[in-house]
Amino acid sequence: MKLAKAVPVLHADKMKQYDEIEVTATGYTAGVESTGKSPDHPQYGITYSGVKVRRDVFSTIAADRKVFPIGTVLHIPGYGYGVVADTGSAIKGKKIDLFFETTKQVYDEWGKKKVKVRVILKGNGKLTEKELNRLNDLILEDGRRKLSV
Repeated sequence: MKLAKAVPVLHADKMKQYDEIEVTATGYTAGVESTGKSPDHPQYGITYSGVKVRRDVFSTIAADRKVFPIGTVLHIPGYGYGVVADTGSAIKGKKIDLFFETTKQVYDEWGKKKVKVRVILKGNGKLTEKELNRLNDLILEDGRRKLSV
């Protein structure tokens, strides 16, 4: 039985075990305004890692690979969990770009913020659809989601 998706929650005491880094976070979409690609482009919605962009319990985000390697899982306050799957020409140093479905969501829900993210899992430089799906399909027996990366 497939249950409705819920956000995994780590108790505040558990969160303290993860490194915290202050970053500047902005938002992006798969559209031409963010990527220069229109829906008819063969690489539309495809990240640097090769996975398709998505806003889910574990969403795709862009980061500087020297700071957060591909596959790194971050907890971003006010956004949720992000998995580094993409890069961006303006994303250098301690900057991240969070995926949203629409530009309206980018501006209404996020904009540009300084946030303290938690590094839940350091990536190995690779990410596949299978790995991203696994993160988004974790369910506990009682229907809650479990963060087990």
